[in-house]
Amino acid sequence: MNGTCWALGIWVRNLSLNWIHPDKKRENYMKTIGFNDLIINKIKELEKLSRILEPGQSQRDKWDSEVLNYSNTFINKLDTTKAYYYSEEKGEDIYNLDITEQATELSTLLESTTENIDEVGINPASGGHMGYIPGGGLYPSALGDYIAAINNRYAGVFFTAPGAVRLENMLIRWMCRLMGFPENAIGNLTSGGSIANLIAIVTAREAYNIKALDIDKSVIYLSEQAHHSIQKAIRIAGLSEANLRYIPLDEGLRISVNELEKAIIEDKENGLIPFFINASFGTTNTGAIDPIEAIATIAKKYKLWFHVDAAYGGFFKLVSEMSIHFKGVEKADSITLDPHKTLFLPFGTGTILIKNKEAILKAHHYLADYMQDTTDANEEISPADISPELTKHFRGMRLWLPLKLFGLKPFRAALEEKLHLARYFYDEIQKMKGFKVGPEPDLSVAIFRYIPENEDVNSFNKKLIQAIQKDGRIFLSSTTINGIFWIRVAVVIFRTHIKQMDLLLKIIKEKLGELSN
Repeated sequence: MNGTCWALGIWVRNLSLNWIHPDKKRENYMKTIGFNDLIINKIKELEKLSRILEPGQSQRDKWDSEVLNYSNTFINKLDTTKAYYYSEEKGEDIYNLDITEQATELSTLLESTTENIDEVGINPASGGHMGYIPGGGLYPSALGDYIAAINNRYAGVFFTAPGAVRLENMLIRWMCRLMGFPENAIGNLTSGGSIANLIAIVTAREAYNIKALDIDKSVIYLSEQAHHSIQKAIRIAGLSEANLRYIPLDEGLRISVNELEKAIIEDKENGLIPFFINASFGTTNTGAIDPIEAIATIAKKYKLWFHVDAAYGGFFKLVSEMSIHFKGVEKADSITLDPHKTLFLPFGTGTILIKNKEAILKAHHYLADYMQDTTDANEEISPADISPELTKHFRGMRLWLPLKLFGLKPFRAALEEKLHLARYFYDEIQKMKGFKVGPEPDLSVAIFRYIPENEDVNSFNKKLIQAIQKDGRIFLSSTTINGIFWIRVAVVIFRTHIKQMDLLLKIIKEKLGELSN
């Protein structure tokens, strides 16, 4: 009987093994210790391969040398390289380096980077880049990013990297002091002005307790010159059915305060819920500064959330002569700033400052079960608690390092220089026959157009901007305001100096002559 049971047990065992592993059959059935040996050997084989991801000192030195050589060559040639590279191929040869199982030499990758990325399209590091609102690319910021990538600090939660979070919050507090915000105001280093504006709008929605049933009665006030990220943020925040009031502008393309107040009064009388005003401190089109102090007074009077989108113009606060334009900014409920614009940092560095701590936490804070260990040491606000981002790059290092290595003095000088360069261009272009200009620059953007005698004005200026772009030594962009085509000069790059402005004026004369002939 016992023998029969034993035999039956063996049969059942073998049957189950064959059912579970039909392709391996019985030869794969081994003693437990033999099975463990196989696994351990497999792990060791995999370890040998995976250790390729941890290169030794000699390999790191070789790669460091190649990357530094590429970087120094790129920077040293900026005075002679173009601001825009016209290309029919548009870098399509980068497809030849798609991801495969095989490794590729770094020299090959850097060569392709130069040919298919650096020498195609806009060169945003060039002092000749005066299109859109360009950024910067300070060298110490690259070192900061390198450090942040090496130590890979998770700067989203205080518990995981208290020093990194303290550093970022210290930068936020400095910006709060710069804008005149109170000590208990908080903020976040974002990827840019778009996320900063989204955080502001979502926080305002929570602060005013706007529910789904209220959305079609809620009113948001802005200008047609407001950055398009505001409209995107409104849609993403679930407020697309809210009433958007585009307030008429004065001759300088700034919000009319009288029209704003009139619209608020009318909406209240009609039973609507005015709750948010967006003002621009430096519009993208012209750099116009809305009347901040007067709008702040209206917002307080009617109890509306007042947001200042100062992504472009905010850091001009460092220039003493600009102080008069900043009156009232300290009364805002939220401010957007972009260090990757007028602090000349690499793209991907924005900031939101907010006074109402409870509202921003209400909108963004959430504690997952697996994060329960992080709550005890929450001495500082964790960036993840006041932003849509949980995982985030340690952005603070790219901002802190250049500010500390250089100090504020050269930043002030560079910003003041840009203001004067824009005014210099604005004066000089008017000395050239046939050119008209837009409003006098509030900041460092000027707009102009040429008036031909026997040709459609808009069409001619489209040809002129295309000729300037194809030339490539200087890059400008264009815009259309009230049906009128304008060419924009945006002086923001820290490498832009009087030399580039004179070259621009020379190129405009050249291209005008070519088109006229």
